[in-house]
Amino acid sequence: MVTATFRFYEELNDFLPRERRRREFDCPCARAATTKHMIEALGVPHTEVELVLVDGESVGFDHLIANGERVAVYPKFEALDITSLLRVREHPLRHVRFVADAHLGGLAHLLRMAGFDTLYDNNFDDREIAAISARDERIVLTRDRDLLKRRNITHGCYVRALKPRQQLHEIFGRLDLAGSIRPFSLCLDCNAPLHALAADVARSRAPPSVRARFTRYATCDICQRVFWEGSHWRRMRDLLDEVVGTATATPASE
Repeated sequence: MVTATFRFYEELNDFLPRERRRREFDCPCARAATTKHMIEALGVPHTEVELVLVDGESVGFDHLIANGERVAVYPKFEALDITSLLRVREHPLRHVRFVADAHLGGLAHLLRMAGFDTLYDNNFDDREIAAISARDERIVLTRDRDLLKRRNITHGCYVRALKPRQQLHEIFGRLDLAGSIRPFSLCLDCNAPLHALAADVARSRAPPSVRARFTRYATCDICQRVFWEGSHWRRMRDLLDEVVGTATATPASE
């Protein structure tokens, strides 16, 4: 058995008991314990961690903790480029895409509205979500801390907000998504690409009141729904403008 000193920063403290938040504390560790093992044993999912410093040096999750070491654990940095320091993950994700757990259906729809490929099924269990994340290199979105501790999940985000609108604000701020949106490019229900539909074809599939007012349409090849820029579209557009404006003006911090 060895003893190391730990300190967690910013929102990572939310996962700790109150007596360990925002302060250094000593903790016994098994002789073969890695930083990943101890971080998760203390209650923090490894997917929430962006940087680990041991005695001031950046290390990976596989670092074996030695007696007397000081371990500082950091979440995502919003205002400081630390790319050259990062060692906790072998590869970054090439594309931002998500898989959401059963509690985040509303958020999944809003992310699709913003153009982010987001898999969601109310019947997905934790094992399926972890397998999908590993297979497709998807970021797991969840309110289940234990799910994020699964070994095969490399990228994940614990969602703190309770309402979909606030969740969208949170995810945009934490993952810096504002510059990557492609609004209304995916079907909200199917997660499939939308494509333009000729007005003469769309009019045969749209209500008379819509045919009289709109000339631009889109459709999904899976569900065959037809979309137009009506009042619902304008409300979604306003929400996206609000979220993007907030994320750009004020980087999120916990």
